[in-house]
Amino acid sequence: MTLKERITEDMKAAMRAKDSQRLSAVRLLLAAMKQKEVDERVELTDADVLSIIDKMVKQRRESIAQYEKAARADLVAQEQFEIGVLSAYLPQQMTEAEVAEAVAAAVAESGAASVKDMGKAMALLKPRLAGKADMGKVSALLKSKLT
Repeated sequence: MTLKERITEDMKAAMRAKDSQRLSAVRLLLAAMKQKEVDERVELTDADVLSIIDKMVKQRRESIAQYEKAARADLVAQEQFEIGVLSAYLPQQMTEAEVAEAVAAAVAESGAASVKDMGKAMALLKPRLAGKADMGKVSALLKSKLT
């Protein structure tokens, strides 16, 4: 079963259970997936779906920061719930040590020696770590390793 099929089945299950909050979050994800399919005229792979989910989780985290500044606890709770629903589709997150090991391997493999070569190493890391690690943290770790 592909990730897309699993998400569709979860939507049906939420409809049967009359879980409107979960149904809303899953429908948002399906809408984003459908939008990408229509825009790019492609059939989404699991990797594409994971990148969409990763992007949506990042957006929710940014929204939470803004809502906390505005003291809107109700909206913070909604966004946190949506992160929980979306995160269920992401693979197990890598530990700091695993990320550091992957960064070291990418630096060795790409031959990156300075910050100018960071793009080469990131090009190797991005497909390997997509959905498994926060790419912002990976980028920061790579930059510190190359300086």
